[in-house]
Amino acid sequence: MDIFVSYAPVIVVVLMFLLQERIVVTPEQMEKKHREILQEVEKRFATLNSLEDLKSQFSEMKEKIDKIYDCLILQ
Repeated sequence: MDIFVSYAPVIVVVLMFLLQERIVVTPEQMEKKHREILQEVEKRFATLNSLEDLKSQFSEMKEKIDKIYDCLILQ
C-alpha cells in the first residue's frame, strides 16, 4: 500500500495525460465515433445488395441491347 501512496502523484499525472490526449476513451465516445464512421461509410460506399441489383440491371440491359443488335443485323 505504501508503494501506491508514494507513486500516487505520478499515477494521477499519467492518467490525466492519457485522458487529455484521448489515448484512453470512454465507451460512449467510442460508440459515438463508431456511429460517425458507419454514417460516413453509408454515404460513400454501395452496399452489397445494391451492387447485386446494379449487376442484374446491367445484365438485363446487355441482353436487350443484344436483341436490338440482332434485329438490326437481320433486317
